[in-house]
Amino acid sequence: MSEMKKKRLLSGRRPTGPIHLGHVLGAIDSWASLQDDYECFYFSADWHALTTGYQDALEIERYTLENWADIIACGVDPERSVCFVQSHVKAHAELWLLFAMFTPVSWLERVPTYKSQQEELREKDLSTYGFLGYPLLQAADILIYLAQAVPVGEDQASHVELCREVGRRFNHLYETELFPEPQTVHTPFKKVPGTDGRKMSASYGNAINLGDDPKVTEKALKQMVTDPARVKRTDPGDPARCPVFELHGCFSTDEQRAWVTEGCTSAGIGCIDCKKVLIENVENRFGPVREKRAELLARPDELKDVLRDGARKAQAAAEPTVEAVRHALSLGATDFGAD
Repeated sequence: MSEMKKKRLLSGRRPTGPIHLGHVLGAIDSWASLQDDYECFYFSADWHALTTGYQDALEIERYTLENWADIIACGVDPERSVCFVQSHVKAHAELWLLFAMFTPVSWLERVPTYKSQQEELREKDLSTYGFLGYPLLQAADILIYLAQAVPVGEDQASHVELCREVGRRFNHLYETELFPEPQTVHTPFKKVPGTDGRKMSASYGNAINLGDDPKVTEKALKQMVTDPARVKRTDPGDPARCPVFELHGCFSTDEQRAWVTEGCTSAGIGCIDCKKVLIENVENRFGPVREKRAELLARPDELKDVLRDGARKAQAAAEPTVEAVRHALSLGATDFGAD
């Protein structure tokens, strides 16, 4: 019996800055593991990056290449997944334009992140058509590949629901069954704590970047906040209140976590003892990744070739969908070329 055809999965990330440990643990690790079960399309969402960073366009190109070095070093294999840059497949923009013709503005205005990001990024002018319409561009990103699965965090679940609504509306208006209804893939997205205890984020200045020198990472972890009630070395602590212990959950063994719990609650070990174990585990995990990352960045032309090849594969997969949409809309049905 022939192997069943894998479902198609799509995901992307905006190249707006360095990849940090939160990105790896929350998303990229899942990207790597999903390659065995799905036909995966992964992309750098550089057009999406422009929706909030249009004044920093020069940075987007640099981070695109750096981010792909990180992603591949973490286990995403271009031989098993289609890896590309969004703007290299122009069909995304055409489908976004066509979707815009029948998508109500009210659908976009009700997306929760529309107002929340405007509040969070008050220093930026986000009163733009691009920012309002970026969830629709996400819908085009997904539906152009007829993707059946999308790995997302809780904050993006509403975007996938909008994608389903857009596909349903197209199918209804034009009496077709072209677009599937993609389902969210529940991956182990963790709330990875930053050095100040809040969610790790570049905007908070509490991130540990994948490309940081080991000494920089060690210093950041040594300075990381711990249980605020443990003021002195002799004070017993509560691991449940300690951001460092949260990171142990991502990097340490059951035995190591048990040792930390016993030592912390009894004041048998100090915070620096706890952090030493974490520092060693982080380096064991990411030391080899950092080396591979450096190798990839030392050969940028080869990395660019990987992304060009991925764009060709993505274009080949996208074009039949766009052609079907054109046909449904009676666009290009008449040949006006020369006799």
